Amino acid sequence: MAPLPRHPFSAKPNPAPQADPCGPVPVLPSYDAHVALMEHWIRRRACLGRLRILEAGCGNRWPLDIDDLDYELTAVDLDEQAVAIRRRTLRPGDRAFVGDLRRTELLPPERFDLIYCAFVLEHVHGAQTVLDNFCEWLAPGGALILCLPDRDSVYGFVTRMTPFWFHVLYKRHVRGQANAGKPGFDPYPTVHEAVISRRGLRDWCRRRGCILKEEAGYAGFLPRRKPLLGGLLRAVVAGIGALSCGRLAWRHNNLTLLIEKPATAASAVPARRAAVASGRAGTHTTLDALQPVEERNELGDT
Repeated sequence: MAPLPRHPFSAKPNPAPQADPCGPVPVLPSYDAHVALMEHWIRRRACLGRLRILEAGCGNRWPLDIDDLDYELTAVDLDEQAVAIRRRTLRPGDRAFVGDLRRTELLPPERFDLIYCAFVLEHVHGAQTVLDNFCEWLAPGGALILCLPDRDSVYGFVTRMTPFWFHVLYKRHVRGQANAGKPGFDPYPTVHEAVISRRGLRDWCRRRGCILKEEAGYAGFLPRRKPLLGGLLRAVVAGIGALSCGRLAWRHNNLTLLIEKPATAASAVPARRAAVASGRAGTHTTLDALQPVEERNELGDT
C-alpha cells in the first residue's frame, strides 16, 4: 500500500525532553483532528472495496462519520448495558453482541479488514491476549486502529495512581459527563498493563510481524467548554511533566495508532495460536449465532 499522504491537520512533534526511546510523538491540535485522522485512514482502505469492520469494545456510540463508505460493522462489548444502548442506533445489517475479546474462538480467523478499538485495552486484564486475537481475526493486509491513553504521560500516571471514584468525579465535574459511572457509560476501572504503552506496542508489533504505520497524540484531558479550568489543568500537568525530567509526556495524554498486518502468510498468528485454534477445531462462533433470533431479526437478518 502506498504511504499515506500528509493529513490536513498538522501534527507537530513534541519538543519536550523525552526519556522514552520511542522518541517524540506528533501531537494533533484537537479531538476533532484525532477523529478526522482515523476517518482518513479508513477512507484510504475503503477504496479497495467493501470493508468488514470489527469495533472491539464498542461502548454505547460510534464516533466516526463514514456512512458514505461501503462497509459492514460488527460491534462487540463486555458491557451488556452499553451493547443494549448501541443496538438502538445500528444501521440495518450491522450487529452488536456481548462478548469477551480475550476468547480466541469468539470470532472466525481472518474475518475482518479493519479492527477499531478505542479506549478499551487499558481496562483489560490480559490485554496481550486481546492483541493476539486481533492479529488472528484480521485478514492478511488488514489494519488495526488503536486509541488509548498514553501510559507514560502525566495523565496516564495519575490515572494509574488514583482510585476509581476519583476518575468518576473527574469525568462528571471536569469533563461535564453527567452519566459518567452509570451502567453502560464510562469510565471503567483501569488496569493499563505494560503492553499498552508506546514501547509495549512496538515490542508486540515486532514479535507478531506487524507494522506500526503511524501514530499521533492529542490532549484529550482538557475540558472543551471550560477554558479557564483547562488553562489551570494544562499548567499543573506541565509542571508535573517538568518534575519528571521528561519521563512523563504532558503535551498529550491519548495515542492514536495505525498498525498493519502484512499480507504475507509469514505474518499470521504465532504457532501457539495456531495450535490453540487446531485444538478447538469447529469451535469458532459464526456471526449469525452470536445473537438470539429476535435480536437478529431486528437487525435485518433472516
